Amino acid sequence: MEIEIGRAKRSRRAFWFDDIAVVPSRRTRDPEEVSVAWQIDAYRFEIPVMAAPMDSVMSPHTAIEFGRHGGLGVLDLEGLWTRYSDPASLLEEVRGLEDDQATARLQEIYAEPIKPELIAERLQEMRDAGVTVAGALSPQRTKQFAKIVVDAGVDLFVIRGTTVSAEHVSSQAEPLNLKEFIYELDVPVIVGGCATYQAALHLMRTGAAGVLVGFGGGSAHTTRKVLGVSVPMATAVGDVAAARRDYLDESGGRYVHVIADGSVGRSGDIAKAIACGADAVMVGSPLARAAEAPGGGYHWGAESWHPDLPRGERVNVGTVGSLSEILFGPSRVSDGTMNIIGALRRAMATTGYTELKEFQRVEVVVQ
Repeated sequence: MEIEIGRAKRSRRAFWFDDIAVVPSRRTRDPEEVSVAWQIDAYRFEIPVMAAPMDSVMSPHTAIEFGRHGGLGVLDLEGLWTRYSDPASLLEEVRGLEDDQATARLQEIYAEPIKPELIAERLQEMRDAGVTVAGALSPQRTKQFAKIVVDAGVDLFVIRGTTVSAEHVSSQAEPLNLKEFIYELDVPVIVGGCATYQAALHLMRTGAAGVLVGFGGGSAHTTRKVLGVSVPMATAVGDVAAARRDYLDESGGRYVHVIADGSVGRSGDIAKAIACGADAVMVGSPLARAAEAPGGGYHWGAESWHPDLPRGERVNVGTVGSLSEILFGPSRVSDGTMNIIGALRRAMATTGYTELKEFQRVEVVVQ
């Protein structure tokens, strides 16, 4: 449905997760009979949740703990743990900063060069713990550090940026050729973000195992204010799910996983993301509220410390409980910040579905 913005500009109507709701069906189930397991490539996870590669969310220790709870913890390989041998004092300093000092101080802290030996050390620490190992680099750093990451034994390689395209054009340097890079790599790659059908289709054609859907929609982002760029997530996930369907036909049966990455702040958003077609979600702020989170109740991402144009901020999300309680309960609040997996199970049971792939077919309505 097109809407006239002005005589020279027409636009398509798009929706956020807050704009839609899941509709119950004629059948219900017991939550105990619901499976929320998810598998990508050879790796199976008991919950369809990836922890965002953000220093306020994931350290090597919390990535290990999250993996033991059945999820996939992704470590930011350009973050504090690969710049400093022990960033504990810096994390404490960031938590204590005044709001008007936070951005400038973050830029100073993250100006420290990345140390290749720390990348290998952190990934080895996760591997030694016996969990699935995932690390993230930005497209700009991928070529520089990819060999170190693969040699360290990463299981899943994540290339994550505010937006990632299969056709980056640059006159300043040779851009990363995703198709060649993924083809030559020995491990599965998850790449994004993207927010449109065409961009997602191009990323799928590079050979990626999964694509991240999102652009500037996280709680710590200010991309919409700074760049004026944002895409409502319910529509974005639905569009990318359509690209997955069409690519499945085009490729003769190759399935690329769709992972919602942004605007997933509470348990209801997880259910809505999967209802719109996502296979899994990548979350930051829900896990930043855990007692074990490195941010200690504060939350920030890589956009917050960009040296030239910060597009994020440090936000106080508070602490609501342990990682186990946030994932599996019991919940002591009624706002969707605890027992997020229990809530997903109940949403699926209430609508009569026992598998995530089935739940993608649930009816949704615009509120």
